[in-house]
Amino acid sequence: MSLRETLNAEIKKAMINKDKNRLAALRLLLAEVKKIEVESSDRSQLLPDDQVIAIASKMIKERKDSASQYRAANREELAAAEEAEIAVISEFLPAQLSAEELNKILQETIAEVGATSPKDMGKVMTAIKPKVQGKTDMGALSGLVKAALNS
Repeated sequence: MSLRETLNAEIKKAMINKDKNRLAALRLLLAEVKKIEVESSDRSQLLPDDQVIAIASKMIKERKDSASQYRAANREELAAAEEAEIAVISEFLPAQLSAEELNKILQETIAEVGATSPKDMGKVMTAIKPKVQGKTDMGALSGLVKAALNS
């Protein structure tokens, strides 16, 4: 079952269970997926799982930023609402990589592309992104790549 089909099934479950907060978060994700599908040239196809994961990752990042801004403004109730949405959307992401797994993939990728200096960071990021998309925070990964190439 694709992530898109799983999303529709979860929406139906939330409707049956009358879980309004979960339903709202799932509908936000579905709306974003549908928006991308409509904008694509081939409208007859559902988005593949990797694109749904990318959308979910982007939405989580946006909500984390919003939650931190709400906290800075002492708006705990709004920050809590954003974090509740993060929890629901996170269910559609693959399991996150541990630090050891991520470091191993990073070292393998650096060896694959033959990176030796910080100038090669773009090559490394291009090669590693498909391997870890949705499984780690890309901003943190960028810092790890930079540190590995500087040493």
